[in-house]
Amino acid sequence: MKLSLIIPVMNEEDNIKPLFEEIKKALKDIDYEVIVVDDGSSDKTLENLKKYKYDRVKIVVLNRNYGQTTAISAGINQSRGEIVALMDGDLQNDPRDIPLMMEKLKEGWDVVAGIRENRKDSLIRKIPSKIANWIIRKTTKVDIKDYGCTLKVFKREVAKNLDLYGELHRFIPVLAKIYGAKITQMRVRHHPRIHGFSKYGIGRTFKVISDLLFMIFMLKYRQKPMHLFGTIGIPLFLIGLFINIYMVILKLLGHSIGGRPLLLLGVLLLLVGIQLITSGFLAELIMRTYFESQDKKPYSIKEIIE
Repeated sequence: MKLSLIIPVMNEEDNIKPLFEEIKKALKDIDYEVIVVDDGSSDKTLENLKKYKYDRVKIVVLNRNYGQTTAISAGINQSRGEIVALMDGDLQNDPRDIPLMMEKLKEGWDVVAGIRENRKDSLIRKIPSKIANWIIRKTTKVDIKDYGCTLKVFKREVAKNLDLYGELHRFIPVLAKIYGAKITQMRVRHHPRIHGFSKYGIGRTFKVISDLLFMIFMLKYRQKPMHLFGTIGIPLFLIGLFINIYMVILKLLGHSIGGRPLLLLGVLLLLVGIQLITSGFLAELIMRTYFESQDKKPYSIKEIIE
């Protein structure tokens, strides 16, 4: 079966040549194509992609930086293989693991996710990552040990139905479960970054939390959102009604209610917080409907080089 290897890159100029060399050695016995998506690089990444590409490589150039999730989606849409693999372009993932993951796929799985063995990152990155992995496992009930590992292999029908938007690439196993895929995982090699620098920092924490909340919503309430909104909204309505009745009774009994602003402020903040979260869910669903109903893409391709 033909393999489509998707690699999103952004400012990885020094990694392009060794990356292609490693891929050629690792996949020499496989029918494959490589789709490299240049996600708005500002250095010599595109120049080196053109310089070192070979006949199995297709370069998809986006017209600006959209983020890793969108770059992956663009690559999947350009792919033609029955099996789709994802890999980072920073040489930390090892393409030698891909044939092994493809063999694992033949055991009846739809997705094989990598677990970075002896991860070669700093403690500043590893500790928050371990905490995030634990939280995601517990809240989504999708038991994947390493959500941050990009190296994954899919059957084509799963990859094409992931509905990747925003920054949901780290939640690909959850999206695959929503689709109904059977997921397994295996240990893969991990190398230290030699060239360039990581595009991720501690500042992405709140984005991950926001995406996690939406993933929980998609898993539990995608087809029954009123079960969520009603379960939260009805008790809040009753509490609000009780508070207002209580305040009216106090007023009728001659008590002053003007000295209780904190109670009212707390209720107001709670309602505003719930409204913001649920509005975010609705906005996400509306955005998906907008793109999918009109077959629009959340990105623009500047050029494709084959």
